[in-house]
Amino acid sequence: MNENALEMIELELAILLRRTTSVTTNKKIGSLDRSAYLLLRRIANKGAVGVKILAGEFQLDISTVSRQAAALEQKGYLYKIPDPADGRAYSFEITELGKKELKDHMRARMERITELLQDWPQEERQVFGELLRKFNHCFIEK
Repeated sequence: MNENALEMIELELAILLRRTTSVTTNKKIGSLDRSAYLLLRRIANKGAVGVKILAGEFQLDISTVSRQAAALEQKGYLYKIPDPADGRAYSFEITELGKKELKDHMRARMERITELLQDWPQEERQVFGELLRKFNHCFIEK
């Protein structure tokens, strides 16, 4: 592999992460933090799910996901569905309030991304999205 390309990728990822953190901390985009957004988005897109599966998908500890989901349940964004086969187990489903918060947050994020990429040709946007998806899948596959 070309070491210059890898160094460029490493540096640009570090800068991207720093700027993303800075923007969400200093200029609040939407009303949800990153973990809440990702949990709500996953449940809204794929349906009710338990914490064990969520922990696997996000590569987090079950206790971390459980704590995050409980916080969203307290806010009224998620509710528990008991597992009829196992009285101790349950899944989380998104509420109407959770759907509204997610929609509002997604709109704010899309406005910001649209603003940042307004001068990019559509083809470059498409390629960038595909490459980001491919890169993200590397974490799951390895």
